[in-house]
Amino acid sequence: MKWRTILPQCCFFLVTCALTALEAVPIDIDKTKVKAAQPVDSAKIEPPDTGLYYDEYLKQVIDVLETDSHFREKLQKADIEEIKSGRLSKELDLVSHHVRTKLDELKRQEVARLRMLIKAKLDSFQDTGIDHHALLKQFDHLNHLNPNKFESTDLDMLIKAATSDLEHYDKARHEEFKKYEMMKEHERREYLKTLSEEKRKEEESKFAEMKKKHENHPKVNHPGSKDQLKEVWEEADGLDPNDFDPKTFFKLHDVNSDGFLDEQELEALFTKELEKVYDPKNEEDDMVEMEEERLRMREHVMNEVDTNKDRLVTLEEFLKATEKKEFLEPDSWETLDQQQFFTEEELKEYENLISVQESKLKEKADELQKQKEDLQRQHEQLEAQKLEYHQVVQQMEQKKLQQISPSAPGGESKIPHI
Repeated sequence: MKWRTILPQCCFFLVTCALTALEAVPIDIDKTKVKAAQPVDSAKIEPPDTGLYYDEYLKQVIDVLETDSHFREKLQKADIEEIKSGRLSKELDLVSHHVRTKLDELKRQEVARLRMLIKAKLDSFQDTGIDHHALLKQFDHLNHLNPNKFESTDLDMLIKAATSDLEHYDKARHEEFKKYEMMKEHERREYLKTLSEEKRKEEESKFAEMKKKHENHPKVNHPGSKDQLKEVWEEADGLDPNDFDPKTFFKLHDVNSDGFLDEQELEALFTKELEKVYDPKNEEDDMVEMEEERLRMREHVMNEVDTNKDRLVTLEEFLKATEKKEFLEPDSWETLDQQQFFTEEELKEYENLISVQESKLKEKADELQKQKEDLQRQHEQLEAQKLEYHQVVQQMEQKKLQQISPSAPGGESKIPHI
């Protein structure tokens, strides 16, 4: 199993991913009852984007480390603490020269990329008001003091940076979604201000009607509950709901057969529930909200089932979760349309922030316009000077020609000799 395929799902991605070369136990079920599915070739599965700004570098380092048999063996024997503490990074000193050379080249390329990124930012700010510390933070995933060599320190920093960034991913996503909802409401209210009283009432009525229509959907099962999983078992897997078996369910949905349910595999389980609420053909259904709903369902199940918080669900964790009361008698699930993401005070604060940003952008636009006009005047002045110079040259040429008489017969000049 290529560990890079499950990298984004675990806090200690450089660990468990390559380390879990576990063979899946054959599933003892009647295959004729299962809907036909295309076989999954794990070698062809593209690892999902982690969302990290060093995502490509991370994947390339993993690909190279996978090629070293010694390092792979150490990974398989290492525990979580060895990896997260950085002790495993010391094993990098023992990898082959060929692998180290490739890692060195990857690091040089990454440093060059970051330098170009910083230069672009410096150019855009024109060296005014720059937070240099914030720019240098881009190097948290590598040791910038030695830009030419990939050392154990680099692997340690890469593990810790990605671990921290991935652990804060959900929190950052919640904030971004909140901003998205506030911006949507802000734009709606701004649009209403441009309408007449009659049109505004029509638009408000239409908005209320669409909201009511969106909220009118079938009951959504609690994510990770028996009812929710049985629905997947029956409708997606094509199996008899009376034969529902958690162990078999786990193995069916461990798509890459690595012994874990990762975040992508979990999110795939919620498609049926999401289809009850969202339809891309409906104007009232926001697909951005649908994806947020999917991610919140995954986050909820992970919090309930993933006991060691490694962003992966093992078979043991999954089976223990099915023994809990919440699995059989869950609370009702509140969809996004039943939740309030911001208060009026927060919206006003956000609108004030937007106003400040718009003012700054206007000032910048005015400054650029002024610069454009100055450059245009300079261009016109240069053109005028060029024309004047050209005219002077022509006049000098004409005077020179006037001072020279036509050639006399025999080729002698008529200019008198002194």
